Amino acid sequence: MTLTFVRDPELTPVLRAELLDLWVDVSQAGGAVGFVPPVTADEVRPMADAQLARVAGGRMRMLGAYEEGRLVGTTFLGLNEHHLMAHWCTLFTVMIHPSLQGGGRGRRLLGEAVGMARDLGFDALRLGVRGGMGTEDFYASCGFKEVGRVPRGIRVGPGDERDDITMWLPLN
Repeated sequence: MTLTFVRDPELTPVLRAELLDLWVDVSQAGGAVGFVPPVTADEVRPMADAQLARVAGGRMRMLGAYEEGRLVGTTFLGLNEHHLMAHWCTLFTVMIHPSLQGGGRGRRLLGEAVGMARDLGFDALRLGVRGGMGTEDFYASCGFKEVGRVPRGIRVGPGDERDDITMWLPLN
């Protein structure tokens, strides 16, 4: 299948529903995107709605990945409002549908996000990663470097605390 990307897709009801379904599926598969399984659409919806409200309000940009016209992946570029940090942005909610992982789509999504950030004039990308998932190795293979770590900074459940890892990618 051919993966295509849409920068700043129109926030239609169909896109909103597809994003919610994607977010739930990734969360249910154990993806570190703000939830811990089991999770329901009713639990994810407020966070998805808030993220899309930031997109609609211009505080965040969205990148959608599509196959056969269906949203199968996404990430969001969070824009800094403070003028001393306006030269970089933060990637949020990097997701590829679990049934499609392992085939290079995530790497392609990150490559497109890097291109989008460059085209928007940013000098660097920041990314927060939940430790204990192995994803920091994936991001490192894409050029991100670990620049900070808060031990046990994320509590995913009683007695289950993970490091909060900050990664950075210079774009120039």
